[in-house]
Amino acid sequence: MSLVNYAAREITCKIVYYGPGRSGKTTNLHYIYGQVPGDRKGQMVSLATQTDRTLFFDFLPLDLGIISGFTTRFQLYTVPGQVYYQTTRRLVLQGADGVVFVADSQARQLDENVESMQDLHANLAEHGVDARTVPLVIQYNKQDLPADLILTVPELEEQLNFRGVPSFAADALHGPGVFETLRAVSEQVLRKLSTGGGG
Repeated sequence: MSLVNYAAREITCKIVYYGPGRSGKTTNLHYIYGQVPGDRKGQMVSLATQTDRTLFFDFLPLDLGIISGFTTRFQLYTVPGQVYYQTTRRLVLQGADGVVFVADSQARQLDENVESMQDLHANLAEHGVDARTVPLVIQYNKQDLPADLILTVPELEEQLNFRGVPSFAADALHGPGVFETLRAVSEQVLRKLSTGGGG
């Protein structure tokens, strides 16, 4: 649910990076954060557990353009992928304007990807949101790994992209596909806002 600050003429939108544990959600945010000029980003906040996995969120306000005289600012969040952080994932997802689903391209992770996608739909439903209406982009991360370890994009599409949403092959560690993914979800969110579909 986008927040409108009339005094500052600013609209803040929330994008959540969702997906199974260690699929590359936090890696995406770190890469984006490292590439955005210092004067265009807020502080990244990260809470980690003893196992060094992201527990809560990283967030990064990012100015991407103007709608009807309002500057748009994006906050990027990650959810913890581990199953036992279910409540936290649901909380972080609350009020999301758009979702990036980060899938792990490794063949052995397919079941976790499918389970996490189902989990995303269930959690959106918990918030009374029809998953089919939420701006969504799928990123197939780790496509840089050896071919015998990963599934091809068409194979992953068949298993995960039932809605036919925009999707990108990516290597979040080195950057390919990272900004393409962010741009695609941002454009969907802005389009929805400009047609009056935002919160």
